[in-house]
Amino acid sequence: GGDELFAGYERYQAMLGSEAYHKMPAVIRNAISSFAGMLPDSINPKNQMRKVKRLFNAINLPKGERYLRWIGMLNEPLKRELYSDDFLRSVSAESPLEFINPFLNNDNNLLLTDALLYTDTMTYLPNDLLVKVDIASMANSLEARSPFLDHKLMEFTARLPANYKLRMFSKKHILKKAVKGFIPRQILNRKKMGFGVPVGRWFRNELKGLLKDTLLSDKSLSRGYFKPDGVKLMVKQHVDQQKDYTFSLWTLLMLELWHNRFID
Repeated sequence: GGDELFAGYERYQAMLGSEAYHKMPAVIRNAISSFAGMLPDSINPKNQMRKVKRLFNAINLPKGERYLRWIGMLNEPLKRELYSDDFLRSVSAESPLEFINPFLNNDNNLLLTDALLYTDTMTYLPNDLLVKVDIASMANSLEARSPFLDHKLMEFTARLPANYKLRMFSKKHILKKAVKGFIPRQILNRKKMGFGVPVGRWFRNELKGLLKDTLLSDKSLSRGYFKPDGVKLMVKQHVDQQKDYTFSLWTLLMLELWHNRFID
């Protein structure tokens, strides 16, 4: 909850930066975009040039689509390459934008930072983070608590000015100010450390067999959801370190394993 209350994600800074970019003269925007387009590709998710390139690949999209491109597992161009024609037609009436736009493009005249925090508080927290924490903790007979989600604290932080929480070069600004002097400086200024695991590397090594045996099986390729050649190409390019499809492949793998257990 700390990231959603006090603006701890890089994507919030990216959204602020993209809004500032759109206020620049066209000649400057074009020069910056051209430079970003010349940056080399990287399969390292922490590579700074990769982050810049990823930012500019979506920077000219409308606000909601831009945010989805940065947080989604399968972007719209990839869906068109991957989905079978029948499956694409069957889901074309639905859009993830319908899920986030009521919060992101709200009628409350919220500043962009507040709208982003509101969006994640209403979507990402209850539908992803909290449910996963609850499942994992209950499976191990643990009671997890989220002190940052105390309703009084949430209501208080929601009323704070946006620049108390997020600045272009400072995330969780007021929280860091509040605890300064109470925790070591090296902890206060340490780079964010999430709970991510190196799935992309595992797909090229320890989990390569599971990935190929599951996604490239005749049963999986014949379901009709995805183009077989598209799935094969994604797996090959990732395993051969040509591209990084970590989150897309993880999504496809979980779908197929779920299908095996609950549908077949």
